[in-house]
Amino acid sequence: MEALDEAVAHLRTQRAGFLVVVTGAGISLASGIPTFRGSDPDAVWSKDVTELGTYRYFREDPAGSWAWYLRRFEGIEGKRPNVGHEALVELERVWEGEFLLVTQNVDTLHDQAGSEALVEVHGRADRVRCASRGCSRAEPSGSIPREEVDIAPFKADPVASNVPTCSECGDFLRQHVLWFDEYYQAHDDYQWDRVVDAAERADLVLLIGTSCSVGVTELILRNTLVRGKPAVLLDPGVSPPYPLVHVSESAETALPLLVGRLQGG
Repeated sequence: MEALDEAVAHLRTQRAGFLVVVTGAGISLASGIPTFRGSDPDAVWSKDVTELGTYRYFREDPAGSWAWYLRRFEGIEGKRPNVGHEALVELERVWEGEFLLVTQNVDTLHDQAGSEALVEVHGRADRVRCASRGCSRAEPSGSIPREEVDIAPFKADPVASNVPTCSECGDFLRQHVLWFDEYYQAHDDYQWDRVVDAAERADLVLLIGTSCSVGVTELILRNTLVRGKPAVLLDPGVSPPYPLVHVSESAETALPLLVGRLQGG
């Protein structure tokens, strides 16, 4: 595995530097959560997500938006971190320099696994927030644990009149996720300033289970490579769009090997 050898060499060389790890849906595939842009049969991207995952669609059809997300999030409920998530917790523990994990996933599995230097740049599936942008439970910092919201009436009869509403202002509640017609800077939880800072200072970038076609990966990769710093991609089904080290293995296979060899000296 020549590419894995090269990846290990980069980690050892930059051991005291700033490592930025970026994960996509591929790292959660082994936990039973379908990818977005991948080739697996249940890939969510086969649906028209760019239309459904928008603030505009939510305002046009709040019941349709809620129904679609509830179906999507049913695939997350009860899922647990896999060995890939656990390997990243260990990598953070043994890393000698600065470390940051930026995930595009909303499944909370990195948090469940115990990752600490973590940015959930697309939000969290276990929270909702008010759709009224002037409400204290909305942008730029408000949100509500999903478990505190009674969604039973909507599940029983998924119509607009049963969409959960905000106790502060009465507007509809929405998912606490970044939609396609919104900006990373829209909510403090996305920690976009922290991501931009990491993109400008990273000594090494490790991308895992991502197609490299989302804004956050584009920003981090472009800034890193322009500064002449190395980047490594672990993904079996992606042709990398940039000159980087490509380990064509799944996260659950490659990450334990990578971290084990790094610890081995």
